[in-house]
Amino acid sequence: MSIMSPIPRRTFLAASGIVSGLLAAGGPLSLIAPGRAWALEMKVLTSSQGAALMSAARTIAPHDDLEDAAYALVVKAIDAAAADGHVREMVVSGLAGLGANFAAQTEGARVAALKTVEKSEFFQFLRSSTLANLYSSAIAYAHFGYEGEAFSKGGYLTRGFNDLHWLPEVPLQDSGPGVGGG
Repeated sequence: MSIMSPIPRRTFLAASGIVSGLLAAGGPLSLIAPGRAWALEMKVLTSSQGAALMSAARTIAPHDDLEDAAYALVVKAIDAAAADGHVREMVVSGLAGLGANFAAQTEGARVAALKTVEKSEFFQFLRSSTLANLYSSAIAYAHFGYEGEAFSKGGYLTRGFNDLHWLPEVPLQDSGPGVGGG
């Protein structure tokens, strides 16, 4: 019987490929999420590569008060796409080109690093993956107040079509031709 030495937590997390975080209390996501903690298991990429991808996605589409869990969905999609050998090589070499400590850099340094690779296939893939996956998630919908498509809920006419409370009411006679005597 052999006794295994304990694995340091950092080594375990890097090898297991887990990216995790906490949700902000009182944020829109905390209202729909079952708990405050989230974790993303990486299938192909490492957790440090996942952290770099999350920082890159946050730099490409910066929303300071949007939960990291929304950006984790981008990382999850890229990790799934990296099951393809070409995509994996492109992502791994692209992240290497950004530098080993990309995720820990200031936003200005991350922007500068991304600008150096913005013409590359890697950046174009990263940008399109970020925009497609970030803004089509329920997390982003909740954050930005988007209620989703309306067809399945009876359409917009009876549920918010005229919810522009920040605009003054328009008098009926000014509503256009054929309305209110015009």
